[in-house]
Amino acid sequence: QVRLVESGGGLVQPGGSLTLSCAASGVVFSVSAMGWHREAPGREREMVAHITSAGITQYADSVKGRFTLARDNADNTLYLQMNSLKPEDTARYYCDIRGYWGRAIQVTVSS
Repeated sequence: QVRLVESGGGLVQPGGSLTLSCAASGVVFSVSAMGWHREAPGREREMVAHITSAGITQYADSVKGRFTLARDNADNTLYLQMNSLKPEDTARYYCDIRGYWGRAIQVTVSS
């Protein structure tokens, strides 16, 4: 049984940083494609960052240079380090590991 446990998120001022994490169990983590997606109010869900099973990372243009995707195969945890946050980064964030979706994590960027 696949289980994902999400953490992180919250309220941060513009320019601030947050780290999201998604701990997985019940899945072969080290060879799985995985990533983060987000859904802002009134907008469709979009890919934020993704890493293939071969370790190739891709980012949405809107977050390049600000967000960093990382995975810890020893702890079966996927991270999203978000720096220089902007109000337009406000959204519900979801982790996706091998097609299994975690619960939403709210990120709000506001002064």
